[in-house]
Amino acid sequence: MTWVLRTLSTSIGKKQLMAVTGLLFLLFLATHLLGNMSIYGGGPAFVAYAEHLHALGKLLVAAEVLMALALIIHVLTAVVLFFENRAARPVKYAVDKSGGGRTFSSQTMPYTGLLVLGFICVHLATFSHHIVDQTTRNIFQIAVAVFSQPVYLVIYLVSMIILGFHVRHGLWSAFQTVGANHPKYMPFIEKLSIVFAVIVAIGFGSLPLIILAMR
Repeated sequence: MTWVLRTLSTSIGKKQLMAVTGLLFLLFLATHLLGNMSIYGGGPAFVAYAEHLHALGKLLVAAEVLMALALIIHVLTAVVLFFENRAARPVKYAVDKSGGGRTFSSQTMPYTGLLVLGFICVHLATFSHHIVDQTTRNIFQIAVAVFSQPVYLVIYLVSMIILGFHVRHGLWSAFQTVGANHPKYMPFIEKLSIVFAVIVAIGFGSLPLIILAMR
């Protein structure tokens, strides 16, 4: 326990914790997107997927608790590191160009992260409000009702673009932090992060458009 506390008290330890929790979220995004792709099979297929997911019962609850804890840890660690960096002497660190360099995504990480967090809160609150009456409407009908709100639809689509930028830097940064920072591998990981970010942004962004087209 002492070793853990000592590690987390260092900047490197906090960054490693952020990397691990970040990779958990990237795994969640991938599996969540794959599941939601069932909408391309039509409304019934989407409903069937949701029913199979909820049939997991306690396993699903455990996964939700794990992700909630990871989110809290990720956000708190990010806030601590942000203020620690602000308090440090204003001398820029040397940049390893093989690991992605300075990009728009890397420079805006604290802000895109904050916006993504805000979206998660809005997204959960919006769907939770509508899912209360799931006894009279299935999940597809609820999704249609939610995405039929123009303001929410715009917020959702813009948020997916922001999420893409956050994921683009987060993926290669996480691998770099956990020790994959090697000239041989980082160029590939950097390209992979771009591809994954585009897939996440377009994949999730297309969902409400497909749902509305099927209503």
